[in-house]
Amino acid sequence: MDLNRALVALVVGPVLIVAAYLGGWYFFVPLVLVLLAATSEYTRMITAMRHHAPRALLMPAVGLVLTAMAWAEYRVVSLVVFLAILALLVYCLWRFERGLTTDAASDWFALVTGLVLLGWIGGHFFLLRRLPDDGLRWTLVAMLTIWAADMGAYGVGSFLTGRVLGRHALSPRLSPKKTVEGYIGGIIIGTGVALAVAAILDVSLLLAGICGLAVSVLGLFGDLSISLLKREAGMKDSGTLFASHGGALDRLDSLIWAGAIVYYLVVYLGPLLPPAG
Repeated sequence: MDLNRALVALVVGPVLIVAAYLGGWYFFVPLVLVLLAATSEYTRMITAMRHHAPRALLMPAVGLVLTAMAWAEYRVVSLVVFLAILALLVYCLWRFERGLTTDAASDWFALVTGLVLLGWIGGHFFLLRRLPDDGLRWTLVAMLTIWAADMGAYGVGSFLTGRVLGRHALSPRLSPKKTVEGYIGGIIIGTGVALAVAAILDVSLLLAGICGLAVSVLGLFGDLSISLLKREAGMKDSGTLFASHGGALDRLDSLIWAGAIVYYLVVYLGPLLPPAG
């Protein structure tokens, strides 16, 4: 977490919250556009790592998966993901057979990873928003929790650790600015915000606390996964969509996972817990 992430969250966050509130096309269009921008950045990083991942192939595939996630039944989503993975495989086999590459397997793995990360996992926000009755409320819990955890980690890591708690590097090779103290602070603040939002929106405090804790703890690994790609590609930022604040993928790395985490907890754990109130 750094100042750039906090500033972009303060600007982009309200836009996505309003879009989630409005739902439908108002939510679909901005989220798909930013995920497609992230897909473009992903192909740029993969290309820098000397793999073949053409935008003209991966971006339409991700767009189709996102469209299915937003509007279709889940079994249709499974079919679309299956066909997209198969099409990517056929393309890579064709390139190998034509003698255009000797590394087709790695190219296919890179394409499938991008499809799964940005299409299937990223598209869980649509599934979460579409949940009957409480879809909007749990979408807001997911978004506000991960942003609070990110900004809390930045605040604690930047202003408190050095002066009061000390400073212990969390992941010096992947993200040298992250500290253990900041990570713990982000978990506490993110979970607290999840509980506060749940109280305001009248959803289960117990489930919200579990969701907040899970998102705050696991969101770090989404962040570090993109840091790993950038290190392997030799890049400081994934792109320049937000000018000096980095690219779409820089800003979505944790958010992409938050929607999926909350969705599965609400769908599978929610029915086992006492109802709100």
